[in-house]
Amino acid sequence: MKHAGRRSKTQIWMLSGIMAFLLWLPANLPASTETEGMKKEIESLQEQLDEMDQRLNKTELHSAIDRVALGVEFRTRVDSIHYSDVQAAPSWLMSGFFTPVGINTATGSAWTVAEMNAVTPNDFLVMMGSMPPGTSLQDMLAAGGFNGATRNYIQSMMAALATAGAVPDARKYDTDNDLIYTNKFRLNMNAKVNQDLSFSGRLAMYKVYGDSSGVKFMNGSLADVYLDGNTASVPQGDTLHVERAYFNYKKDLGEIPINLSFGRRPATDGLTLEYGNYSLEGGSPAATIINWQFDGASLSFGLENVTGIPGAAFKLCYGVGFESGYGNSYSLDGSSVVDDATFGGFIATFFDNDETSVVLNYAHAWDITDGFSGTVVMPFIPYENSDGTITFTPNTGGYISRLQASSNIGDFDMASLIFRTNLAERFADIDFFLAPSWSRTDPSGISSNPYYRMMGQGLVSTADANGNLDSHNGYSLFTGVLFPMPFEARLGLEYNWGSEYWFNMTGAEDSLIASKLAARGQVYEAYWIQPVYKDSFFIKLGGQYYDYEYTGSGNPLGAPVKIDDVKAFDAFFPVVDTVWNTYLSATLRF
Repeated sequence: MKHAGRRSKTQIWMLSGIMAFLLWLPANLPASTETEGMKKEIESLQEQLDEMDQRLNKTELHSAIDRVALGVEFRTRVDSIHYSDVQAAPSWLMSGFFTPVGINTATGSAWTVAEMNAVTPNDFLVMMGSMPPGTSLQDMLAAGGFNGATRNYIQSMMAALATAGAVPDARKYDTDNDLIYTNKFRLNMNAKVNQDLSFSGRLAMYKVYGDSSGVKFMNGSLADVYLDGNTASVPQGDTLHVERAYFNYKKDLGEIPINLSFGRRPATDGLTLEYGNYSLEGGSPAATIINWQFDGASLSFGLENVTGIPGAAFKLCYGVGFESGYGNSYSLDGSSVVDDATFGGFIATFFDNDETSVVLNYAHAWDITDGFSGTVVMPFIPYENSDGTITFTPNTGGYISRLQASSNIGDFDMASLIFRTNLAERFADIDFFLAPSWSRTDPSGISSNPYYRMMGQGLVSTADANGNLDSHNGYSLFTGVLFPMPFEARLGLEYNWGSEYWFNMTGAEDSLIASKLAARGQVYEAYWIQPVYKDSFFIKLGGQYYDYEYTGSGNPLGAPVKIDDVKAFDAFFPVVDTVWNTYLSATLRF
């Protein structure tokens, strides 16, 4: 067909040349009846050429479009978000980090680096006891703060205040965003090259009304950072991003169909989120442990024919979370000690008959880093100088910072067992799912980032007085049920709980608050999905209640602190207690 198309185009060009000559000829011949007849013949020939060209263009365009199937999803949504009892360090304490170190009262002179490295918490207790009566910590920091101090100096003072029970309380406040609107657009692409080879991709845009900056202010969450794992999954602006792009190669190995795939993985909106999204499964990992954009590969085996178990399958997965050798300040530095962060695992489908399924997803991450390459607006910039002193600079200009990992902090494991069923054949068209999950973090060292190192923080752990970090197990439970309602609607009720040391990689979850499945605490959600035109256009009305029990949900650094026990030193970034959110959305798919 392509070759025939090219011949037809050639014929058009030849005829066009003849046409040009014939159009020129009458103008240079005497007027006659023959000339008038020739003009009519030329006009008829021109009409035939135009018709032939239109047919060929339509055929070629139709052939190209047929090779790629396009699908569009557009959602507009409004949220009303209300935070209660947010805790943050007092402004005077934060100012202490920008106040220069004062006078060493023991010597009457400015502190030297050697003196700051030698001072102990007990020394500070003695100094505090010698202060004039009525001297407050605020007075002390106004006279001599942390700017230009060494890490030992800062840690010793904080330890002395903790020992004396003098750590100030965090201030508490409520904050509301009564109405915030978002638009989310996705363009899905699928192409079948032949019976064995196919391609899938998705471009996405997600933005808040009135904002396309693409860079947010740092409030302590990974979702605040523009990074590889969330570019298309949380609001970033009006730019289209490649959320996924991969090929699939299928072949039968005897009775076992195999599937090999490389590319940007379909790793968002995975198992268990299809109910609330009113869609088919959006990704292959369990959303309870992985909801994160990444690049990698998979190799799957269909085992139904050899086991006789409906839907039985086994998939191996691999991905790269951070590439240390590209684009970072140490990428060409032979002395760099930062390794790539990678992970692998498997997805085992034990049973799936389209009514009931049981799936186990396990993943292990090697050399997790204390950050990722990304951009954000930091409230202040800590910098450790060559002499060991730390300079804190307030970011009063709102300048954008490029972040990068500074060290590897350990390994972690995650696993989730997902049970899903529909009760239509036994009772009614009710969907139910249950997903218990587990995580384990094994820290290898304290972060080298100046701020986290000052705080003694490692992988979901904070160093004790001897610098030791502990491994921890975390647990989570996610469950939900959907009921049929009048007018073909669905009523969904969901609940999830996470333990003190629960940790997962769900920073790309579609939320303006934070990943609910990363919560160390409880989240309740109820929603009504009303189809307007089947599943191509529907309305969703819902509400969420977040009730955090521990700090640091979704954050790999630092030991969790019980919300009721939070002090100022635990709240240099805002700590959220409870959140109410109601939302209304309209989604179009075709």
